[in-house]
Amino acid sequence: MSRNTTQVWTRGNRIVGYDPQLRRIWVGGQRLHHGVTGIVLAGAGLARLATRRSANRSLAWTLAGGAMIAHDWKDRGVWFRRGDQADK
Repeated sequence: MSRNTTQVWTRGNRIVGYDPQLRRIWVGGQRLHHGVTGIVLAGAGLARLATRRSANRSLAWTLAGGAMIAHDWKDRGVWFRRGDQADK
């Protein structure tokens, strides 16, 4: 987070911030969208499936990640936008 911007979260510190009213999380001043989290979960699940480790758990990770991506799809244009995204 640069010095010219205001802190948009109400709880936390400079590393992890949380706004319970808006239900948003920031990591290192960058807003964390659950679509991005879904990409990580789905990727990890697919990697586990590729290595044939615990198919049930891997499938659950993949499905959970896919659901998070689908739920946040309308905001996909701002998933990787730099900054705190206070306007969204």
